[in-house]
Amino acid sequence: MAMERLDATALAELVARGEATPGELLDEALARVAAVNGELNAVVLVQEEAARAAIAAGLPEGPFKGVPFLLKDLGAEAQAYPAHNGSALLRDTHYSYNSEIFLRMQATGVVTFGRTTAPEGGVGPVTEASVYGGPTRNPWDVSRTSGGSSGGAGAAVAAGIVPMAHGSDGGGSVRIPASSCGLFGFKPTRARFPDGPAAGEGWAGMATDGFLTRSVRDNARMMDACAGPDLGQPYAAPPMPMSYSEAITRPPRRLRVAVCDTNFSGGAIDPECQRAVQDAAQLLEDLGHHVEPARPQADHDMMMQAWTRIVGCGTALWVRETLKKRGRALEAGDVQGVARGAIAYAAGLTGPDYLAAVDSIHAFGRQMARFFAGSYDVLLSATLAEQPAKVGRFSHEREDFENYRIGPGGVFDYSPFCAAFNASGQPAASVPLHWTAEGLPVGLHLAAPFGADAELIALCAELEQARPFAQRRPPIDAAALA
Repeated sequence: MAMERLDATALAELVARGEATPGELLDEALARVAAVNGELNAVVLVQEEAARAAIAAGLPEGPFKGVPFLLKDLGAEAQAYPAHNGSALLRDTHYSYNSEIFLRMQATGVVTFGRTTAPEGGVGPVTEASVYGGPTRNPWDVSRTSGGSSGGAGAAVAAGIVPMAHGSDGGGSVRIPASSCGLFGFKPTRARFPDGPAAGEGWAGMATDGFLTRSVRDNARMMDACAGPDLGQPYAAPPMPMSYSEAITRPPRRLRVAVCDTNFSGGAIDPECQRAVQDAAQLLEDLGHHVEPARPQADHDMMMQAWTRIVGCGTALWVRETLKKRGRALEAGDVQGVARGAIAYAAGLTGPDYLAAVDSIHAFGRQMARFFAGSYDVLLSATLAEQPAKVGRFSHEREDFENYRIGPGGVFDYSPFCAAFNASGQPAASVPLHWTAEGLPVGLHLAAPFGADAELIALCAELEQARPFAQRRPPIDAAALA
């Protein structure tokens, strides 16, 4: 039974009608891994026995009952699913507990059978962790990255291995692979999803879980299943006026859309990305929205420096705590160059430096809020300032952490849009509306005021209806090769 290019909702409907069984869908997903993973290096730590056992025990009666599913190899701690977390230092980590986000995902009825690759510590817009033996590649062009840090998830969904996969986003890590792989990715408002029981927040609240999907409705349904605080969560997102799934059943009001076809500081972006923004602006105008050029007047350089300090300290923390549990010092081969550079960079910072960085992030959030307040409902830009990078450009073997992030030609030049909304906590999405003449996807980035998730996803659904997302197949297509 071929899954073709159905989304997760459609596959679950096949199961509900008795036209496919969870076991058959799992068989096909595993066959697709075998067909394309040698070229893509996207799926790791396959746990077929755990998946078969879950099916035999009886799957929950959720919206995705029987649909094959993959976890990102970073976070989403689960007893039945060991992890490398992108690092040799954390290779074959086994968990004594299930994270709340994992339990909520499983309650939808998905059949989880493995994990997808991620860069070490989740740092970077590419997925090239040495623990997996090589880079993860883009199904649209294997010389290019599938993005990061949820690069394995992006490659697996784009290639048709699964219709939907778990990811996470601390500086664009769902939206960057969504753009690179021609998928839909949504970052919710800060604290919309739980982080427990192991943590209260990630990267000073900038990190969150998320999903890579072919359709808006799949993302909406999975986010509905995962939304809401868990026990002891330090803070929570404001309540939504309706669920994500309800929001996409009705068109949004006509919105005031600010369009930025440069980076947020006014600098030029790749002409193909600029054309994509202009084309999307015209589409929004044709749909009746009010569109005008504008860019946020906020201190983006301050934000990028603060983000770099917080993430550098976060990297140093997980490495230190891991070594402390093992009672030893860092050894050669434990971590890659970027992580070593982050540790050295963090060593030059003080406690007051870290708290000042958090204050800067909060100040930036207030600046972004003022841009939207009373003036704009949505900000449109490209998701990335360039087309997907060539493999190796952002190699994790370099140790100049600060320059890697904010130096000339660094990560923030390549991806100047996404991290702004991790810092501000606002909801943001990447929608696949544009392809280059060479067949590369270019994502369009939409962001809304803090808490306005429902209105943003309603707009994404309207765009999907106007220009359906899943009209193309990449050259590396598991359905054709399995």
